[in-house]
Amino acid sequence: MLTARGIIKSYGDLQVLKGIDFNIQAGEIVSIVGASGAGKSTLLHILGTLDQADHGNVWIENMEIGRMKNNQLAKFRNSNIGFIFQFHNLLPEFTAFENICIPGFIGNHSKAKVEKRAKSLMKMLSIDSRADNKPSQLSGGEQQRAAVARALINKPKIVFADEPSGNLDSKNANDLHELFFSLRNELDQTFVIVTHNQQLAKMADRSLEMKDGIMLENGKQTINTPI
Repeated sequence: MLTARGIIKSYGDLQVLKGIDFNIQAGEIVSIVGASGAGKSTLLHILGTLDQADHGNVWIENMEIGRMKNNQLAKFRNSNIGFIFQFHNLLPEFTAFENICIPGFIGNHSKAKVEKRAKSLMKMLSIDSRADNKPSQLSGGEQQRAAVARALINKPKIVFADEPSGNLDSKNANDLHELFFSLRNELDQTFVIVTHNQQLAKMADRSLEMKDGIMLENGKQTINTPI
């Protein structure tokens, strides 16, 4: 599903990523852990096409991201990638239902299909009764479930989640963690999750660690063979 090779990123004189190599298989839930400032979010933004690496390449389903022009990249991102952030980033002036539909409308999908998909996702995530409520009228857990539905509206190949339960209490965090695995089982969804939550990290199919700008798995640096 995803291959990263030789990802290097610096900010001024500070080299944050020092050559990241790893693979993600379709249907996997992979957690990325590490100390604050280790470069986890930077890596996630590069993998999700929100930022560019200084060196290295990323492939999603054999499509090399770095070769795409801006317009092509934006279309690819909208169609193939979902994002869930620590703070739900729902637009306050729209209802939960409208927030969920927006990426589908941006992708020029038919209004009927987008709304049908949104209603199905809201029912699956047990927030269908809150469709007409604005974010300020939702609980923290409901807001994050709406954000999950928004991430899934275009049937993305892969979902990147950056500290998705970091702003939730323990019950809502546990519910969200269980939700990821239900979605994987029901939709064969692939997740890459940056987290400080050790429970979630242990639940994942694989747990990778960012340390000193490199990626570790089981204490050893992850290294890919050349393409």
